[in-house]
Amino acid sequence: MSRVVNPVGDRGVLIDCVSLDEVLAVAAALSVNPPAGVIDIVPAARTVLITVDPAVLPVDRVTAWARDVPSRPAQAADAADVVFVDVEYSGEDLTDVARFLECTEREVVERHTVARWRVAFVGFAPGFGYLVADDAGLTVPRRVSPRTSVPVGSVALAGEFTGVYPRSSPGGWQIIGRTDAVLWDSAADEPALFVPGRVVRFREAT
Repeated sequence: MSRVVNPVGDRGVLIDCVSLDEVLAVAAALSVNPPAGVIDIVPAARTVLITVDPAVLPVDRVTAWARDVPSRPAQAADAADVVFVDVEYSGEDLTDVARFLECTEREVVERHTVARWRVAFVGFAPGFGYLVADDAGLTVPRRVSPRTSVPVGSVALAGEFTGVYPRSSPGGWQIIGRTDAVLWDSAADEPALFVPGRVVRFREAT
């Protein structure tokens, strides 16, 4: 399968994809036995960035490899790579989200906790993951007026994604709850709780 691949200087290439599903399939394929010289493979919403050591793998060679590797479905996470996040569903945008989805607030909570979420990619802030669900109906717009400060641990929805704010920051996502889970710990062996491919299940805190 041929795909659009553009160089990013002499240390990387950027693959353009038409959908998030294609991003995940391409990233999964590239991650299987990459050639020597590949430093990182970074999926985003509609692109995949490959960074390389040009002394080992010149850009023209990585371009050819990235263009021709067949896509493959992302592998299902095993039980060890599923994390559970307890949430108090009392967010200030829960009522608006229920209105957007034409359901009750209780149904929003049930759908958010029943859904199987997967970390598609990370960004925005250390520890912030963009999670997609097997329930495609949990799609809501961003807030018309972003907040200047969103509390740490806020669980929110925007577009097709859910996310958890790892620290207090400005943000325009619809807040539906809050968690005490630590999303980023720079002193840990694995600093981020959410890493691409990991499955996340949300549970209602009792």
